[in-house]
Amino acid sequence: MGCFMCFGSPAKEEEDEKESKKGPKGAADFKTGSEKLKQQSGTDLRKDAQLPKDGSTHIAAQTFTFRELAAATKNFRQDCLLGEGGFGRVYRGRLENGQIVAVKQLDRNGLQGNREFLVEVLMLSLLHHPNLVNLIGYCADGDQRLLVYEFMPLGSLEDHLHDLPPDKEPLDWNTRMKIAAGAAKGLEYLHDKANPPVIYRDFKSSNILLGECFHPKLSDFGLAKLGPVGDKTHVSTRVMGTYGYCAPEYAMTGQLTVKSDVYSFGVVFLELITGRKAIDNTRPAGEQNLVAWARPLFKDRRKFPKMADPMLQGRFPMRGLYQALAVAAMCLQEQAATRPLIGDVVTALSYLASQMYDPNAPSSHSSRSIPNTPRSSHTGLAPGARVHSPNPNSPDLRRRDSRVRRESEAETASGGGSGRKWGFDDVESQDSQWGSPAHVLARGGSRNADRQRAIAEARVWGENWRERKHTNARGSSFDSTNE
Repeated sequence: MGCFMCFGSPAKEEEDEKESKKGPKGAADFKTGSEKLKQQSGTDLRKDAQLPKDGSTHIAAQTFTFRELAAATKNFRQDCLLGEGGFGRVYRGRLENGQIVAVKQLDRNGLQGNREFLVEVLMLSLLHHPNLVNLIGYCADGDQRLLVYEFMPLGSLEDHLHDLPPDKEPLDWNTRMKIAAGAAKGLEYLHDKANPPVIYRDFKSSNILLGECFHPKLSDFGLAKLGPVGDKTHVSTRVMGTYGYCAPEYAMTGQLTVKSDVYSFGVVFLELITGRKAIDNTRPAGEQNLVAWARPLFKDRRKFPKMADPMLQGRFPMRGLYQALAVAAMCLQEQAATRPLIGDVVTALSYLASQMYDPNAPSSHSSRSIPNTPRSSHTGLAPGARVHSPNPNSPDLRRRDSRVRRESEAETASGGGSGRKWGFDDVESQDSQWGSPAHVLARGGSRNADRQRAIAEARVWGENWRERKHTNARGSSFDSTNE
């Protein structure tokens, strides 16, 4: 799925079309970012590459000649081709020192121009995190533009979700949650740790690369922009991205915020849960757009099991599925202000990823409302013992709800908690009145007041979970229930 540009000129801006005719000859760093960019393409780094304002950028990436990279990829042979996208082709290569790398050769007639090339070099040279792909070097000989990355042996997330060959195993539930949590941590670094914040702007399954043990890393930073600083609430820019992943407010107005990335994350997370593509024209008319298909289903939890990827063959925790869909639904809120911060999403997904599901574990009991739901075998219940009922009016759930409310009130009165954590007790304790997963952020008539109440309850969950994690791994009834 390629990238698109709308609300702008059909061609790239003039400075993007200017290709430098002479690349760097072995210099491993720029004197300053703006001087080098002006020297190569006549553009202003402050305006176009969107780097920090101190101008002291030092590029540590190696420079390669075109001859070196042609030799590394066996002259860009077809059998070395790893993939192809809107920006060019990616080849597997071996450098002279024996290191295996991925070489992206930008299409001179493609969507990525000189500006995007430089943005990617500068961004990946400045930003380092375990969930961001490592840039090894680049080539800017003549009109050639190539980027050299670390090699990610398992390819992209898209390769493991869609159009699988018969001999390829689908991702299991635990791996999907692990990938989602890791990708969210990469976004969290860009939004909360980088200063100023960076908006990724092209979050999609094909841009999440997988290393050993399915460790995820974000790649392709050519569209990244610096986020708003000071009193600014958004960045106004031409609309670029991938159809099906762009947040609605960004597509309509060109106003970009970190919440735009959160929406895109929600689309990818929904892909992980359902196994469906963001846009699939082979499906019936009402199912071609993943988000449009999912929205009405979010309102009826009885349909949640039908949303799970059929390739999972029922091997997933029902409770985990409900919680994951709740997170996806909140990320996909149409109003950007009601979406959670990516730090909150990381907290939720870290918890989900920590709840390892064993499809071979014997079922301790069955539920009338959710048949064939695997549960953990360590519930500590004797055969025939009474178990928690899914009925929202059961004494078990009423007692738990009362406990949560008491803890929430105590936590709010004491002022404790980080204010950035939220949990799932509300999601689970509702049934016929549940309505939509978004009720965690908007219950009743007053959205703002209820949002504050949800945050207060979330503080209790977050702090208690962290404390239990450190002091008692076998914990309370909340953690020990593993459906």
